[in-house]
Amino acid sequence: MNFNRRQFIKRLVLGLASVEAFFLLRNGVGNNAPDTNAEGMVNLGKVDSFQKGNVYPFVAHKLYVKRMKDGGFLALSNQCTHLGCVVNLNPQSNGFSCPCHASHFNENGEVLSAPAPRPLDQIPIHIKNGELFVDLAHPKKRNAYEKNQLTYA
Repeated sequence: MNFNRRQFIKRLVLGLASVEAFFLLRNGVGNNAPDTNAEGMVNLGKVDSFQKGNVYPFVAHKLYVKRMKDGGFLALSNQCTHLGCVVNLNPQSNGFSCPCHASHFNENGEVLSAPAPRPLDQIPIHIKNGELFVDLAHPKKRNAYEKNQLTYA
């Protein structure tokens, strides 16, 4: 069998498209978060697995969960409110820093230095049967940290 370049490229593209279609059908289209239900609720694990005073990054879900020393939970988006860059934990300040434009946030997500115009978005938390769930479908924009933003088990 003799191929010219055009036939080879057509068959190569067709073969690659077939392989991609196979994986899409096998895994389901858009099935990138198997622990997310239809309402956007994500199970992050047992409440007891979160130690008081620690911050837990959930990169796949674009958030941080902080367990306060009094046992309350606060979930914050990991996206800077300036232009959406991913903020990093800052161990020196126990807060968050944006590597793109140098915004800094305190441990509760409030702005310490601009250009970020407001605190990190809060992700609602629900606790059910000892499990911690976050509601990714309904992030809350906020102007400041308030104690009522915490969720207790």
